[in-house]
Amino acid sequence: MQIIKYFILFIILVVCSLIGKYLSQKYVIRVNELEEMKNALNIFKTKIKFTYQPIPEIFDEIVQVSNQNIGQIFYLAKEKMKNETANIAWEQAIDECENSLITEDKNALKTLSKLLGQTDVEGQISQIEITQKLLESQLKEAQEQKAKNEKLYSKLGTTIGLAIVIILC
Repeated sequence: MQIIKYFILFIILVVCSLIGKYLSQKYVIRVNELEEMKNALNIFKTKIKFTYQPIPEIFDEIVQVSNQNIGQIFYLAKEKMKNETANIAWEQAIDECENSLITEDKNALKTLSKLLGQTDVEGQISQIEITQKLLESQLKEAQEQKAKNEKLYSKLGTTIGLAIVIILC
């Protein structure tokens, strides 16, 4: 009977630790997604500037090189451009895509839609650069939150697990 009790207490400790690790990972994932979006926007800016390809073709190329969550935004936008204008498709894709980006991140990305597909190449490039600057500030904030909260949640999960084990002993 004691073995079962200790086994259950061990399982409680492990589960609490894993929950803490899971909660801390959302900060890491957000930073990674913001960095990936920054890279994708660099590709977008370069393609617009030098190749003059249509936006859906550029988005298709970005999908090929981006991770799943960020690539999904560009894929959805490309698909929606079949029925909508580029700016509306971009905003809808950002709203519909499931990722770790918070509302402020999404609002920064939506600034790209203001001139997307509506102005000349230089206007679109300047809008991409504005979006990149906004994204950079969001990335700095995300890195600060990651540094502060990643260890906190990880250790908090283990501490709560230990507290539960001590109480149940």
